[in-house]
Amino acid sequence: MLRFLAALLVLGLPLRAEGERPGDYDYLLLSLSWSPTWCALEGDARNSPQCTGDKDFGWVLHGLWPQNERGYPSYCPSSKRPPSRRMTAEMADIMGTPGVAWHQWKKHGSCTGLEADQYYGLMRLAYGKITRPAVLRDLGRDVTLPASVVEEAFLDANPGLQRDQITITCRDGRIQEARVCLDMQLNPRRCGDDVIRDCRMTDALLAKVR
Repeated sequence: MLRFLAALLVLGLPLRAEGERPGDYDYLLLSLSWSPTWCALEGDARNSPQCTGDKDFGWVLHGLWPQNERGYPSYCPSSKRPPSRRMTAEMADIMGTPGVAWHQWKKHGSCTGLEADQYYGLMRLAYGKITRPAVLRDLGRDVTLPASVVEEAFLDANPGLQRDQITITCRDGRIQEARVCLDMQLNPRRCGDDVIRDCRMTDALLAKVR
C-alpha cells in the first residue's frame, strides 16, 4: 500500500480515499458537465431522459465535491438520512436526472456532514454562483475549438474568477466539464495542485445544445 501511495505521489495523480470523517475537508469543487458530451458518450445508450432533445440542457450540475488540498474524501460513513425520491427528483432541473443527484449524495454529499436537503440546497447555491457563458449555448452547431477558449468564456462571464480557480476537462476528444473551486462561503478560490489540470486540446469538440 505504501508503495502504491508513493507511486501516486510521484505521478501526480489525484488521491481518493473512502470512509473519512464527514465534514473534514478543505474546499469544494463545483463540477459542471456539458450535457451533449455526456449524452453522446453515455446517456444516449442508456435512453436517458436528459438526452431526449426537449430539455435543452447545456451546462448541467454534475456535483459539488468536498476536496482536500490534495486528494478528496468519498463514500463517508454518515448517520444522516439519505435523500428521498422527492428530493432527488427536484434536482433534475439542474442535474439532468434524479439518479445523478442520488449518486452525488452517496459519494460526495455523505462527506460534507450536512443533511441531504442541506447538501442539495448548497449545490443549488453553488450552481447559481457561477454564470454559464451564453455564447457557448448559442453556437447553434457543433464546433471544434481549443479548450482554452471555453475557459476564457467562463472567465469573461464571471468577473473576478481567476485562471487558477477553474479547470476545463476533456474526454474522448470532446469538452467534458468546467470545474470551479470554491471556499466554504462559495467564493472562488485557488484549486489544489491535483485539480489544476486543464485540457490542452486545440481541436476539442463542443457539440451543440440539443
